[in-house]
Amino acid sequence: MVNRKLFRPTLTEVKEQFAPRPVQVAPQQVPPPPRKKPAPPEQTHAENFYYVKQMQSRTPVAVVLNDGEVLRGTVEWYDRDCIKLTRYGSPNLLIYKHCIRYLYKDGEDAANGGTNGQQ
Repeated sequence: MVNRKLFRPTLTEVKEQFAPRPVQVAPQQVPPPPRKKPAPPEQTHAENFYYVKQMQSRTPVAVVLNDGEVLRGTVEWYDRDCIKLTRYGSPNLLIYKHCIRYLYKDGEDAANGGTNGQQ
């Protein structure tokens, strides 16, 4: 029986040939400074989450406009620029967001500052 050698190299021989060689860094080169913390995102989607939650539960809200007028109803839908307020016994309104000072949940809890009358 004749012992023959394969012409094809083994896998370990190939890995040794193409293994990356360690790069030597000169002592005077300084590594780059660590990266700063990334800036927070411009859009957190908190407003969208709030509107969707109020729409799904049909929560009565009070909308305070820039001139101090208070409108009451439920938010039926919203988009980037406005909300649709469905009111009881009055016409529904389309209100531009830039005209809204703030809005809050309407009801006994809101009237008492959310403490339910307890101190």
